[in-house]
Amino acid sequence: MSDCIFCKIVNHEIPSRKVYEDDVVVAFLDLTQVTPGHTLVVPKKHIQDIFEYDEALAQAVFSRIPKIAKAIKDSNPDIKGMNVMMNNGPLAYQSVFHSHIHLLPRYSEEDTFSIQFGDNSEKHSPEELDQIALSIKNELEESK
Repeated sequence: MSDCIFCKIVNHEIPSRKVYEDDVVVAFLDLTQVTPGHTLVVPKKHIQDIFEYDEALAQAVFSRIPKIAKAIKDSNPDIKGMNVMMNNGPLAYQSVFHSHIHLLPRYSEEDTFSIQFGDNSEKHSPEELDQIALSIKNELEESK
């Protein structure tokens, strides 16, 4: 896509701080650097989000994540953990509509990133959970 910033990075039209590149993905530092070493892994093929992946592309892209994540962790002894995130769609905070995976190094409980999950266990009955699970299972069966 001609107006996609990640396509421009993939095509070497604009500079980036690449840390990895092969025939399937490009990994580069996020300009926002939520934490030092914050890296984006971007498929070279322009797809909008997780819902556009086929099995082959998903396998190719996601199989590279551990290698890149380990290199980030090994690059700094202060890194104690890592969030691996992917935002899909505006409601899920996707801001660039070219699929990408965030690798966010974690240094301490005081670093500048957090995810808070509330306990919603009392909001759904066991029957509601059974129905949700059944609906998902049915979709998976139909997609075989």
